[in-house]
Amino acid sequence: MSDRTRVGIIGASPERGWASRAHIPALRALPEFELTAVGTSRRESAEQAARVFGAAYAFSDARALAEHPEVDLVVITVKVPAHAELIGIAIAAGKHVYSEWPLTRTTAEAEELVELTVNSGRHHVVGLQARFSRAVEHARTLLSEGYVGNVVSATVYSARGKGVGGRIPEWAAYTVDIDNGAGLLEVVGGHTLDPVEYLLGDIAELSADLAIRHPHTIIAETQETIRVTSPDHLLLSGVAEGGVVVSVHMHDAKLTDGRTRIEISGTEGDLALVSDGPSGAGGIQMSDLRLLGSRGAGGTWQDLTGPGAKSADELPTESRHVAALYSQLAVDLRTGEQTIPSFETGLHMHRLLDAIRRSAETGTRVQTDSNPSIRLTPGADA
Repeated sequence: MSDRTRVGIIGASPERGWASRAHIPALRALPEFELTAVGTSRRESAEQAARVFGAAYAFSDARALAEHPEVDLVVITVKVPAHAELIGIAIAAGKHVYSEWPLTRTTAEAEELVELTVNSGRHHVVGLQARFSRAVEHARTLLSEGYVGNVVSATVYSARGKGVGGRIPEWAAYTVDIDNGAGLLEVVGGHTLDPVEYLLGDIAELSADLAIRHPHTIIAETQETIRVTSPDHLLLSGVAEGGVVVSVHMHDAKLTDGRTRIEISGTEGDLALVSDGPSGAGGIQMSDLRLLGSRGAGGTWQDLTGPGAKSADELPTESRHVAALYSQLAVDLRTGEQTIPSFETGLHMHRLLDAIRRSAETGTRVQTDSNPSIRLTPGADA
């Protein structure tokens, strides 16, 4: 086996896509990894991707990629409905697996995959990379050191530009269908609530509302009008560990200044995580973040972000948090520990999103799955 972890990416389109924008720049920047194989649905595009990205092998058969002896880590970057099948293939091949978030289309699919990973001896990673922002990590350190005193509340706002002007690109059309599990709640909800829980602890109970405020949208390339069935607005009121009050507003189609802001208030000070620059309209997971802090009554915000690694600043913005996740994965692969978001983490988030849906459907306040140890079958901890 090579000293470097050899990576095969399923969904490595040579023309556009998250793999080319985020994963491949991240892998190129890290000496611990080597891009060995790429896979797409068509042989011609796979061969083109191999040439463009410098991979030794091209595949149009996902199973062949996963089973290749020169692939140690299989990365899944395709549309969400295909995740479960492809992840299952990679698990069966005995490989480490990194799947983009959302982990699967449904919670039931996520439960099945976690069961498959029990005692596998492999690392199974979900791409909830926002927690690896240096601003989030620094906020976590300051909170543990008592910078804000006792945390009292958190206010979360996240607005994407997706759907602005009533139009979306053709590749994104599938996300407005609720059955595909790739809408605002799943993508923005998961990517934003994960760092919130990473900082504050699990949300134990909540009440929520979901709404569709833009019931139709136009596909930009074809001018076809399609119906939107996936919610584009979320309002949430919840309680995290220690009684911390959490309020959340997320929505799509923000005309001006799409952004994310997570503001944490305490008895002695405040912290705020703020998306920075034009990438902010895409969501917290693909944005540069600044950390602001203020202490004492009448204090003013100070920038606490601090300098990051020079190599990270040289990467495209969308790739920086992904590179940080890969860097920590390299440590875990070397030590055998599991410190990065696992399939269990993904299952926990799917269950949290289920609680949001249940509250919105019933109009009631609900308890969530806040137990970090997820027991699936008697005598087996996933």
